[in-house]
Order: sequence, then structure tokens, then C-alpha cells
Amino acid sequence: MIKIGDFNKYIEKKVRKTVEDYNLIEEDEKIAIALSGGKDSILTLYMLNKFKDEFNLDLVAITIDEGIYRYRNEGVEAARKNATDLGIKLIEKSFHDQFNFKLDQVSDFYKSACIPCGVFRRYLLNKTAFEEDAVKIATGHNLDDEIQSFLMTFSRADFSRFSKFGPKLDPIHPKLIPRIKPLWNIPEKDVGTWAVLNNVEVHFAECPYSYTSARSKMKDYLNKMESKRKGTKLNILQSFKKSFQFEKKTMHLYECEKCGEPSSSKVCKACEMIEEFNSFITIQ
Repeated sequence: MIKIGDFNKYIEKKVRKTVEDYNLIEEDEKIAIALSGGKDSILTLYMLNKFKDEFNLDLVAITIDEGIYRYRNEGVEAARKNATDLGIKLIEKSFHDQFNFKLDQVSDFYKSACIPCGVFRRYLLNKTAFEEDAVKIATGHNLDDEIQSFLMTFSRADFSRFSKFGPKLDPIHPKLIPRIKPLWNIPEKDVGTWAVLNNVEVHFAECPYSYTSARSKMKDYLNKMESKRKGTKLNILQSFKKSFQFEKKTMHLYECEKCGEPSSSKVCKACEMIEEFNSFITIQ
């Protein structure tokens, strides 16, 4: 039988090692936590709260309602409860309030709804964190998430994106808040075990759009490999760490001509998509 105290110490030790090895946080920083209400983001919230006094951190959580019928409400409620329990300020944003549409309304425009969802979530997280004067955004990416992303990128030979991997991203623009991933070395199953053992209220349901994504297929494949050959996932991550350096990539970023947010082109992807939507549909 797993002892809760021992398991919690194991989780905290692994997070602390990642924080220390990669210098994820420093004293007196304000950090925004991307809080979806799922197990990964809530564990990230709890772990940074544990380090709050030690590093004199100022923490704020940001949750985003994408507008997914009969799905997102439970995640938002879990985010509210856990932020309230820990006494951490929660800022709520929604696609509908910010962009005048819900994800359900525009999901059919793309092969996978994950495409617009990712663009607008990143946009809102960054914009909100910047407005809150946060110097970093902590996300709940775990070991499984990282190797899924790595293999998907590797299979597409999209080498320009390798600089976005690793537990910490360097600043590349004053208005683009760098990300940190405290759970980078923790397997997804351990995150779930932590939530169950500690009876923490989290949103376990899978997004109804996830089946359309390449990530979902990669996740299933890796889980099958892991069940046949235990340690496969960790070996992939170790290979990744040895083969690729997490170096700061020099790139020129513009400020979007329409909204002023940092962008790799003169008009950011979010504004480009909004223009596309408005060309084809009348937003309700």
C-alpha cells in the first residue's frame, strides 16, 4: 500500500530537483500559474505554493474558459476551489469575453479544434500574465506531455521548435512571458496518483476534442509501449536530454499590428484567425 506521506515527499523531491537543476524560480518573483483545473495544473499550484515562503514568491493563477459545452465548467470550478483553499488570487478569462466566440463555434474550421484552442489559450495566458506583471508562467506540463511533443515535432522534422522544449524557456521579447515546467520530470500517472491519494478536487475528464489531435494518438502509442517495455518514456526523455541542448534561440519578434502582442509575423496568429472567422461566419 502506498503511504501518502512518502508519496508526497517523492513528488516534492522530484519537483524541487527540477526547480534547482534548471533554476526555474528565484527569490521575490511574481509567477502566474496556468490553472485549467486538471490534475497537472493543480499539482503545479500546490508545489509552487509550497515554495512560496521559501522564495518569497507572489503567486497568481489564471484560468481560461475556452467555451466547450459540458466540459469546461467542471475545470473552472476545480480551479476556483483549489485557488481559494490556498489563498491564491485567481483571474478568470474566457474566449467569449475576449474574442466574442466560443471554441465550439469555430472548431469546425480546422482538422483539430486543438489548433485554435492552443493559439488563443497561449495568447490570453501571456497577455494576462503580462498585465499582472508576472515574470514567468508556470504550466502543468509533465514528463508524458514533453516526450509526446518532442516525438511529434521530431516526426515532422520541425527542428525550429526544439528550442521550445525543456523545463525552462528563456525570455526572447519584453512582452512574451517565459514558461517554466515544474512537473517536467514527473510521469502523468504519478500526478493522478497524487490527486487521488490526497483527495484533491481536480477535473479528470478528457477534453471532448482531444480525440481529433495527433497528440492523443501519440499518447496512446507511448502508453502501449510503456505497458510492454516499462521505462520507455523515461528512456526517451533521457535520450532527448543528451541529444538536444536547451539553448536560447535568437529570433526576431514583431509586435502585432492589430493588437500589439508579440508575434513571429506582422500580424499574430490569433488576429489572423479572428479575421478568418469573421470572413465566414457571423459570431453570435
